[in-house]
Amino acid sequence: MTGTQPEVTLRFMAAPTDAGLTGTVDGGRVLEWIDKSGYACAVGWSGTYCVTAYVGNIKFAQPVRVGDIVEVQSRLVYTGRTSMHIVTTVASGDPRTGDLTVATQCLSIFVAVDTTGRPTPVPAFEPADDWERDQHETARQRIDLRRDIEESIAGQVYSEAGAAPRTVLRFLAAPTDINWGGKVHGGTVMRWIDDAAHVVASGWHGGPTIAAYAGGVRFYRPLLIGDLVEVEARLLHTGTTSMHLGVHVRSGDPKTGEMNLTTHCMIVFVALDDEHHKVPVRTWEPVSDEDAALDEHAQYVIGVRERLRRHVPAVPPPARASAR
Repeated sequence: MTGTQPEVTLRFMAAPTDAGLTGTVDGGRVLEWIDKSGYACAVGWSGTYCVTAYVGNIKFAQPVRVGDIVEVQSRLVYTGRTSMHIVTTVASGDPRTGDLTVATQCLSIFVAVDTTGRPTPVPAFEPADDWERDQHETARQRIDLRRDIEESIAGQVYSEAGAAPRTVLRFLAAPTDINWGGKVHGGTVMRWIDDAAHVVASGWHGGPTIAAYAGGVRFYRPLLIGDLVEVEARLLHTGTTSMHLGVHVRSGDPKTGEMNLTTHCMIVFVALDDEHHKVPVRTWEPVSDEDAALDEHAQYVIGVRERLRRHVPAVPPPARASAR
């Protein structure tokens, strides 16, 4: 029955296969966990198949280590007519003690769809405790601000006129990438984004890097198994230790070669030394007018992001009032 499952918690061990080049679980894998847990929560509430529409303001506050026990909690906090706003908290810790520390917390938006793939209404959500009431109001207040960012992103031009460091990963979407609806899983796409951004960031720094933030992950259309996929990452701006990158994912039928934009986001990597401490990164100076415009855009997004910033708690949220 719909309208009775506003919360889901996944619990598992972080495996050696989850590790990135720094030895801890990489950001792309954490993004996959967030999407899977959020999807389970959305389906549990709507009672129908759902698609990822948006994932935003993911700050990686603490690393997840191989061998940690991991809890990924997703809680519904707001509903539109067909959309569900879900806060997901990833926490991990030593299984010998059971003490968990929050690695990240973010908002995802899922849309319920019917058997024809069209958006379908979902039951209205009413918050049941103080935490949900606070998150419900926060989600409502940020709708317009998030729309402003999306409009700014849509107005930017990425062309061959830009001289910024970039890379394009190109491959076919494999059957192992499939989700429960027969499309490529949103979490898999976010892992590809992390991979492409890592290539550019590591190449610019000339040393190890790690994802620190991902925001404004907007999904425009489904990506099909067998599609040709292009993931293009481009350096937009450098801070003291940070590299800000724009990533576009395009896909299409390899028989025609026609490519369509499926996903876009901005992601931030931090430069590290061999001991995995933050170190200064060399400054990138815009070369072309397009580079300068994108550098300015990145700084605008940094400012707006501060208004959207989500406080990452030290411990997971309390159990839902009705579940205590």
